[in-house]
Amino acid sequence: MTTFLPEDVRRGLELARERDLRKKSRLRVGEGPDAIPILTFDEDRFSVPMSQAPALRGLVDIYEGARHLYQALIVASQEDGDRMVYEFKRVTAAAEKAALDHYRPADAPVALIPRLAL
Repeated sequence: MTTFLPEDVRRGLELARERDLRKKSRLRVGEGPDAIPILTFDEDRFSVPMSQAPALRGLVDIYEGARHLYQALIVASQEDGDRMVYEFKRVTAAAEKAALDHYRPADAPVALIPRLAL
């Protein structure tokens, strides 16, 4: 038994695998109609299709559907076949609330009720 595959079969398998990755992944770089699908994502890099890869560099936002997950500082790393790989210089998880400047006790009042003048 041989493990050799004809070039057109191998190319077809790669296209099917890439199409499957695009369907499974909801991760996107950017927002709106200009969002680019992320094919692979791990803690220090991600990849996008080469056909849709602009010269990304600098600060980008990463979304899962409509939810903002990360804000990242990136740099283009390498071409990997039909993908462009970007490496993270910094990744910060997006927060829904602003950070507090001071410690807030657990039993702190939610609001203050003003005194009524009698």
